[in-house]
Amino acid sequence: MADILHPIQQKIYDLIKKGYQDPLSLREIAILIGEKNHQNVAHHIKQLEKKGYLRKNPQNAQEIEVLKDPVENAVYLNVFGFAQCGPSGLLAQDNIFDKVIISSKMFGMGNSDDFFCVKARGESMEPQIYEKDLVIAKKQMDVENNQIAIIVHNEMPKIKKILKTGDNIVLFSLNPSFSPEQVKDNDTFQIYGLVKHVIRFNVS
Repeated sequence: MADILHPIQQKIYDLIKKGYQDPLSLREIAILIGEKNHQNVAHHIKQLEKKGYLRKNPQNAQEIEVLKDPVENAVYLNVFGFAQCGPSGLLAQDNIFDKVIISSKMFGMGNSDDFFCVKARGESMEPQIYEKDLVIAKKQMDVENNQIAIIVHNEMPKIKKILKTGDNIVLFSLNPSFSPEQVKDNDTFQIYGLVKHVIRFNVS
């Protein structure tokens, strides 16, 4: 490994790398590595996460995965559900269904809090974005003409290319099989972010 780890971090990493049938508690990890304070173990696990050596399951903090290749400048991004939005909108905390760990340096993120992810649905943005692709967007409430944005139109999240002419907004798909959509005066419409990166997940 490129980094020189704190001795306790190295012990934790080596222990978890061995793999166990059942997840280990902090107290169990502390006993196995000869550390008296299990809170100290929690601190060092967080440091290993930040360095990209470990990843905890957001649904079960005791389930810890060892990453084969440490992620440089590792950050977690929220992945939001891409279904009909409630009153709180797309980026509501109760709409987070997963987290992903990525390299902020690789993806050019100055501040990871300014970014979020969604899983793409449907075929309307092929061949650039496919079903189940992970789409990384920068949070912003407006985009330039012909930029691809994550928007909510009449409570439905969508990924579309935006064309603005005066007060008129038209939503374009990249797949020519899908017709453009005019945003009408009585429609609800909000831009949530500018699409910056697409990570392909559906390659067979």
